Amino acid sequence: MADIEHQVRERPILFNGAMVRAILAGRKTQTRRAIKWNNVAPGLNLRFTGLTAQRYPKGWVLESDSRSSSEWRCQPTLCPFGQPGDRLWVRETTVNVEKHGYLGPVYLESEEGRDCLNFGLAPAPDDMTEVEPHEVTLRPSIHMPRSMCRLVLEITAVRVERLQAISEADALAEGIEEIGGRFTFNGGMHESLTPRLSFQTLWDNWASNPWVWVIEFKRVEADHG
Repeated sequence: MADIEHQVRERPILFNGAMVRAILAGRKTQTRRAIKWNNVAPGLNLRFTGLTAQRYPKGWVLESDSRSSSEWRCQPTLCPFGQPGDRLWVRETTVNVEKHGYLGPVYLESEEGRDCLNFGLAPAPDDMTEVEPHEVTLRPSIHMPRSMCRLVLEITAVRVERLQAISEADALAEGIEEIGGRFTFNGGMHESLTPRLSFQTLWDNWASNPWVWVIEFKRVEADHG
């Protein structure tokens, strides 16, 4: 089915530190985000196994089969992160060096960022102020401006599936890493026997098996807005 004609858009997206590292390393090319369906039918149990997700020109819908036909159980829902061809700029945590008169950005997930947390900031040329490690503060990812962005992702595919439908290969594409025959998402923490089991530990609501957007992407050069 052909995509709806649209103007390419750019939207922000949040990733935690472990996932930023995975993107930088080239391991992460997918992300899954929970779906908020439009105008769900009253009383519908989203965990009902008889539901299927279908794509239509105006978005994705949930369908269930009756004796005579399939019926929509919600209104068409578009992925809020965009469509193939759209871009996502990654908001990540930064070290707030600017408040001390230093030039940024300094990304938490970088050698410079770790040095700031461990050793503070050396005297700046203008005011010779030294900043101790305990004085260093972080700028939460939600507050990072577009001008500081270093990671821009181009969406290559979007689909809908249940969370537990993820394959071992897709779990690796989510950024799961193999270390010494075990699989982890955080440099050795929460080790599991398979990529899928490691990915499962990322979701508090794994057991409820929610519907998710599966967004595939590739990294492109950042233009800093």
